[in-house]
Amino acid sequence: MSSSAVSLYLDPQIRDWVLFPITLVMILVGILRHYVVILLQSTPKKQAKEAIREQRALIRAQILRATAAASPIPPTYYKTVSQNLSQAFADGTYLKDGPPKGDEKPAPPNPLTDPNAMDGMMAGMKTQMVMMVPQMVIMGWINFFFQGFVLIKLPFPLTLGFKSMLQRGIETPDMDVRWVSSLSWYFLNFFGLNGLYRIILGSDNAADASRDMATPFAAAAAAPQAGQVQDYNKLFKAERDNLEFSEGVYSWVAHDVEARILKKYGRET
Repeated sequence: MSSSAVSLYLDPQIRDWVLFPITLVMILVGILRHYVVILLQSTPKKQAKEAIREQRALIRAQILRATAAASPIPPTYYKTVSQNLSQAFADGTYLKDGPPKGDEKPAPPNPLTDPNAMDGMMAGMKTQMVMMVPQMVIMGWINFFFQGFVLIKLPFPLTLGFKSMLQRGIETPDMDVRWVSSLSWYFLNFFGLNGLYRIILGSDNAADASRDMATPFAAAAAAPQAGQVQDYNKLFKAERDNLEFSEGVYSWVAHDVEARILKKYGRET
């Protein structure tokens, strides 16, 4: 008899006491992880007035530059605002620590001395621990109690390339590739439950750990971005050059508006 004709018959108790519990535990752990991450998030600290002014000045210059090609500001006011911002950036008027004294160059920002950056790094580490520890516990639980179990047979054909992925922990070269082991079922749930989490918890959820486990330091690297220290002195200098360039492409949106309206309605004389 050929190996392709051999069939396996699974005990229904494997479905009831292995397949369903693994799936249910992973779903509940993902939901619990989501709410634990929410509880671990600290309340953002209020920024100082000087830091807010520093950020708003840069945003104001960016908006002025982005709308230069069709600016709603008349030419006289546009040039005045642009030149005042450029001069303020050159003098360091909007810097949080004030303009540099004399020829002293402002020290580069140190993220280790910034409380906001440190809080972001700690939040990333705590989130990473919440992501990794439950998965390590679940994997150890499956390896200890259900190692070598065959749980389910997929209803569609697959090539032999999927055998190593679907039959982890089972050394049977003659088994049909559609059979799934307990450890492989864990990985299928690990990477495939994100759609269910989106239905239950919404699109912006912290239940899906596969995004961070795929790159273990992704969450820790991305978390400090909200409180990352930026060198506004360099940003102001770059924005000053951009403002000078935008003056060359400036165009008032209301230029010759009377003639355009008359032409549009056929009243041009």
